[in-house]
Amino acid sequence: MRWGLIALFLTISIGGSYLAIWLRPKGPDAERFSFEVLNTYPHDPNAFTQGLVYEDGFLWESTGRRGQSSIRKSKLETGEILQQHDLDDGLFGEGLTILDDQLYQLTWTSGIAIVYDRKFNKVNEFKYDGDGWGLATNGTDLIFSDGSDVIKFLDPKTFKERRSIRVRRPGGMRVGQLNELEYFEPSGRIYANSYLTDFIYEIHPDTGDVTKVIDLSGLWPSKDRPADGLLNGIAINTETEKLLVTGKLCPKIWELRLFPKEK
Repeated sequence: MRWGLIALFLTISIGGSYLAIWLRPKGPDAERFSFEVLNTYPHDPNAFTQGLVYEDGFLWESTGRRGQSSIRKSKLETGEILQQHDLDDGLFGEGLTILDDQLYQLTWTSGIAIVYDRKFNKVNEFKYDGDGWGLATNGTDLIFSDGSDVIKFLDPKTFKERRSIRVRRPGGMRVGQLNELEYFEPSGRIYANSYLTDFIYEIHPDTGDVTKVIDLSGLWPSKDRPADGLLNGIAINTETEKLLVTGKLCPKIWELRLFPKEK
């Protein structure tokens, strides 16, 4: 029995080593970027941020947790909440985007997407399979993540899938647990929070290739975070074309300038 256990251990160890080598990017990785904080704005520290959009001079946000989920509109500069609609207690709010003057909000495990007008009146509802995590738009499609390495492009009128991409770093290593999404029109790229990390990935919308890795380490130090505090929430300040980021239960929103890290 001892020799059998030893053989099993060796098989697992060797197999694990080959798996690690297989998963490692082959050749150069995507270019890494760091950040400079340009501005800091107040943010509700009780908001479990799931979706973030900046449009028409206001911040639009979806928050999560059952019994605490909401959709809200606020002033970026002051953090003042101007308007809020609370979801039913059984729903867990997730990704948010705005298209054609309507707000689309996902829910986590309920498989329900809710559509609102700008006064947060419900105007439609869609059903979908699986989890809902992040949501963005390129002006034509809804861009949808479910926590895997797949990003789907949906018809906003039917919520049916038009196409999908699998997100990969150079060398083929998959990038899973894609969370909150944002589409940046000038570059034509998707930005995605990576759940449980301080990374944001820039993704080519046609191929799924990771074109940048944005390392936000040190932006929100671990010692300053509550137990469930994670970076999550990406928006584009359309006046400055700079990145706005926040987190779950985070008291701040940061406006960032990005620059390549030294190799």
